[in-house]
Amino acid sequence: MTYDYLAIASEIKELENLLAAIPEGNVIERMSLESRLESARAALAVLPQQIAPKARLTFRGKPVFGSHGIAADFGGKAAGAFSDAFAAVVASLSEGLRYMGPIPNRDKNQLLITGTAIGSFGFEFELPALEPSLFPETEKAQEAMAKIEALFRLTAEGTDDEVAEVIEEVHPRAVKKVYEFLEFLVQQQAWCGLEFADRFFRYADYEQIKVSSERLQADNIQEWEETHHGEFQGVLPTGRTFEFRLADQKGLIKGKVDLAFDDPDILNREWLHKPVTVKLNVMRVGQGRPRFTLMTLDDLSAFTHPLAQETQ
Repeated sequence: MTYDYLAIASEIKELENLLAAIPEGNVIERMSLESRLESARAALAVLPQQIAPKARLTFRGKPVFGSHGIAADFGGKAAGAFSDAFAAVVASLSEGLRYMGPIPNRDKNQLLITGTAIGSFGFEFELPALEPSLFPETEKAQEAMAKIEALFRLTAEGTDDEVAEVIEEVHPRAVKKVYEFLEFLVQQQAWCGLEFADRFFRYADYEQIKVSSERLQADNIQEWEETHHGEFQGVLPTGRTFEFRLADQKGLIKGKVDLAFDDPDILNREWLHKPVTVKLNVMRVGQGRPRFTLMTLDDLSAFTHPLAQETQ
């Protein structure tokens, strides 16, 4: 969806709201707005229609019969599991996913099967379109599909730290959904390929997809909490990264600020270079390095060094 389309659609909505608030009898007051609305609608009508992005998911292995067909039971369950994983990743990137309960906006984030993908046989999916907005963000649907492709590729070929970098941006529940899709294929002795935009990855064989599935198992993704005393040295609000100097100069922790923070800069304004106790979420994939995340403001509290208390 182009910026021009979004801008004009937003202008139309704003004009309609303004006109709705003006009584019909105020003809002169309404005249200018109605003229602008007519012009905006005419401009929108001549813009090219949005082309919805598409992804191709193909399969190989026991349930697939070359490019001729695929076992119906397998195809239906695989498409459903992939769609569930996609909806969960979209929700995680939109800050709406929780550990329990229904996946938020599941109905709006459904994939639409628009055809079959010939080659090793599979499906062509159409991604949900982004609704017009005055301040358009990156389309979460496209970002989510890119994250899934990255998880496939990196769990097959990447390092533990590269896998952790993607997992860090995706909710554990969404990662579990991706794992459930891969594990279903492993159980059915099948493997897959995913093509989206300029991204393409295909598992080489059954053994490679088994490796991917194992690397996304809960046992390989360790999470725990750690409490530290020290001072924030600085926070980059846009990048959502921080540096935290441990008390008594015992080291430096570099980490991320969770998306739950509406305003990461509050750490600079209220906590910079002040003694603080911080509780951090720690995540490590396989033998990779630990990755630290500050989850909420409730995980911060003022810290008084024991030596300072003794001198009072």
